[in-house]
Amino acid sequence: MSIDFALPPIREAHEPPEARGLARDAVRLMVSRRDTGAITHHGFAELPSILAPGDLLVVNNSATLPAAVRLDRLAVHFSTELPSGEWLVELRRRTPTATEPYLGGSAGEWLPLPGRATLRLIAPETPRLWRALLDRDVPAYLAKHGTPIRYSYVERDWPLADYQTVFAVEPGSAEMPSAGRPFTTPLVTDLVARGISVAPITLHTGVASPEKDEPPYAERFAVPEQTARLVTMTRAAGGRVIAVGTTVVRALETAALDGTVRAVSGCTSHIVTPAEGVRAVDGLITGLHEPRSSHLMMLSAVAGADLVAASYRAALAEGYLWHEFGDTHLLL
Repeated sequence: MSIDFALPPIREAHEPPEARGLARDAVRLMVSRRDTGAITHHGFAELPSILAPGDLLVVNNSATLPAAVRLDRLAVHFSTELPSGEWLVELRRRTPTATEPYLGGSAGEWLPLPGRATLRLIAPETPRLWRALLDRDVPAYLAKHGTPIRYSYVERDWPLADYQTVFAVEPGSAEMPSAGRPFTTPLVTDLVARGISVAPITLHTGVASPEKDEPPYAERFAVPEQTARLVTMTRAAGGRVIAVGTTVVRALETAALDGTVRAVSGCTSHIVTPAEGVRAVDGLITGLHEPRSSHLMMLSAVAGADLVAASYRAALAEGYLWHEFGDTHLLL
């Protein structure tokens, strides 16, 4: 099952909302309701009045790494750290405006990187990703030589701070867990004052580009004991558990394979599908995703394919903006 549509370039967000004269929480919010099929349009700052006291927002506290390292003709995107100490990396060809996939490289090849570092390609993991080994500590190296990953629809570099959310405390994501970007400290304060709880998980995102052709691959995650308890207590009291981002859905559903969310950490390869549905979440705040992406399967698992398809038609008709600097979608 896939949801297909044409995404005009004019509907892509090319820069952070702040560069468009907007506050982070001034992006638009589309709300889609399963019980009535209603689709309504709001500002993101209205979220406290849309949710109800007793609801629980589960957020991803992973912080974004400056995960792109640029060479003269290529770029290396560091995606996911493996238990072996190797990393999944994506090689990309540099263009005048951004990068594009590069399917070259060979097992055993050594790539010289800035700062006299060397990256050894070990073996292909997927058609786009390599298992690779850097000759030094990767996070420290990226802090000195890396820049945030960006794709061609973002027309220039932006500071790493523009790729962090207000919840970011655990460095490790190759790309921003962008559903959390519109939240601000005052907005979180308003949510809590209304009786809406906030609890963290950690899931370090990998590079998004493989989702065009491949299922999601394993990502590192942790669901802490306190969050697991809050999920159980919220549902027992009749509240709703609302995931802030597809990463949170993946983490919570991995932690609830027997139907109850439990504290767990490690790597998850779990794929949320409409056939399986969801056990741990009642709603989802997310961005707007590309046609046929695996994320749309997850949205359909949460809210049903018909409502997701209708919502995307409405988003296109109403002029919503896509991608990490774009508008947002709440499915209830």
